[in-house]
Parts: sequence; C-alpha cells; structure tokens
Amino acid sequence: MIEEDLRAAFARREALTPPTGPVRAAIDRAVVRRRRRRLRLRLAGTALAVVAAALAGFTAIAPRPPETANLLATPSPTPTGALNVLLLGLDQAGAGRRADSVLLVHVPADRSRLYLVSLPRDLLVPIPGRGTDKLNASFVFGAGPAGKDLPAGYRATRQVVGQLTGVRIDAGAVLTYAATRELTDAAGGVPVCLPATVRSVHTQRRFPAGCQTLDGAAAVDLLRQRYGLRDAALDRDRNAGRYAAGLLGQLQEQGVLTNPVLLSRLIAKVGPSLVTDTGELSLSALFSAAGKAATAEPVAVGLPVRYTEKAPYGFRLDPTQAPGFLDALRTDRLGEWTAAHPKQVTALR
Repeated sequence: MIEEDLRAAFARREALTPPTGPVRAAIDRAVVRRRRRRLRLRLAGTALAVVAAALAGFTAIAPRPPETANLLATPSPTPTGALNVLLLGLDQAGAGRRADSVLLVHVPADRSRLYLVSLPRDLLVPIPGRGTDKLNASFVFGAGPAGKDLPAGYRATRQVVGQLTGVRIDAGAVLTYAATRELTDAAGGVPVCLPATVRSVHTQRRFPAGCQTLDGAAAVDLLRQRYGLRDAALDRDRNAGRYAAGLLGQLQEQGVLTNPVLLSRLIAKVGPSLVTDTGELSLSALFSAAGKAATAEPVAVGLPVRYTEKAPYGFRLDPTQAPGFLDALRTDRLGEWTAAHPKQVTALR
C-alpha cells in the first residue's frame, strides 16, 4: 500500500519537474567558459614569458597572472610613454634563492630600440626593514625562508629597484635558467659573440672568443659562468646581455615577435604553464611596445658602479657617472647617455 501511494505521488509531481536538457546544457556551457578562461590565462602568461625571455634570455614564472589575455588581439590602446620592465633571474631552487641576475629593460617612448640595463647582484642598497645589503638579498627577504613565495620576492626587489633608480616599474617577471634550454632550442639556437674565451667551471665546456650559436644546454652553461672571468659577475651580466641580444635578433629574423601565428607556435613548444605580471598594461599593449622597439639592435649597458674594498664588500654607485646615468634613465635620454659613454656599453659583436 505504501509503495503504491509513493508511486502515485511521484506520478502526480513528475509534470512539475523541470526538463534536464536545458540544465545540462547550461552546466556544459559554464564548464567550457571556465576551461577557455584558464587556457587564455595560461597562454597570456606564456606569451609574456616569451617576451621576457626575448628581452633577458630567461623564461618567466609567476608574479601574478594577467587579468585578460587574447594572444591574437589587436594591440589597442598602446602606451605612449617610456616603459620599464624588471626581470629577475634566480640562482637556485629552494631556501636562500637569490636574484643573481637583475635586468631592467627600458623601452623608450620613441620605441627606437630596447635598452638592457644590468644591475649588479652585489650592489649595496638600502632594503626597507633590513638596513643595507646586497641587491640580490632583497629577493631572499621577500620570498621567505623556504624561498617559495616568488611574488613576494619579486615585489621586494621591485621596491628596492624602484627606489634605487627612481623610475616606475611597469611590468616584470621572476625568471629561472631552467626553461632557457627549451626556449633556446625552440628558437633554433642563439648566436652569441664573446670578446674572450670562456671555460665553464661546471662542465669544462670551452666557449671560444668570437661568434657562435649556442643550443639550450650551452646557453645555460654560459649564463652561469662568473669564475675565471676578468670582471667576474659583471662579465656574467655582460654575457647575459649578449645572449639577450642574440635571442632578440633570432626571433626578429624569424618574424616571431610581430607574427602572432609564429609566436603561438613558439609558445606551444615552450609550454603553456607559465604566467607572469603585466602590471597595469594589457598584454597586447606590451607586445606592441616591445615589438616596435625590438626591430633595432638593443643596447646593453651596465649601471655605473665601483667595488668597495672594505666591509661590507660589494659595489656602490659610481659617484661620477651614476647620477648622470640615472637622470638619463628617468628622463628617457639613455640614447644620449650611452652615445657619450661608450665604455659602459657592452659590445655585442
């Protein structure tokens, strides 16, 4: 009797039950939208990672994901003023990781070329709440004891670099050597011209003086070298600038920086799992600015510094040249300054 009553009750209410087809379709549409959004975020981050790598010779990971991303979108609106992008290259994984490569990429308002400004990792700078320490230590303090909070490490270093240079950092990335191999190989190798022979203390590989094309493993090996070089870490920074210029030239020659289809193919080879921060810029605006400036050979220049022979040991700003350099950076006149100070410019050929 109870069973028959239940069946009768269900039969009476069945007409009131909404059809499942529209509900299922709505759920499917929501899932598709969510998956597409995740894919756009991954592609956007990787696209900027390629830009970062093209500017500095490394591959970017994660200060924070961009708000929007359409790789094939028309770059509009585009910024009209100068831009500054901070790229940090990490030395190791885990606790105590430091930003051993600090590169400020200056994109002038006229988009005439890119200026790759190397900031020495051992530059003594004031770090908020920590007193005076080396520039690369700022990442350690931000990232925490385990070295896992990369966004915080980036923000700490960005604050220090912003205070040091007096310029606004418009975008940035935390970088690692690990994916450089993939990017270099995906680009078909990177040409680098060295003024003197470099021998790796890690692999005993010999990099002869002159121009040569490096595969991914060789590129990583060269970028790690500082022991045995005449100016140690400063020469390592110069070699990073040479690699960056070679990578830019390779990508420009292949049309990758200005062709969304070719850029998408390169991204697919490197992988879609990397994200980074564009600041207040849209991804398309950053691409537009960097792409225009990359048509000319970049200028690699070192921040004018002097080594101090007393504790705390490290570099300090050169009192005779650094003020003029920083003023030129702030006022977007690096072209004039580098022309007047050719010894500060890294020879790329």
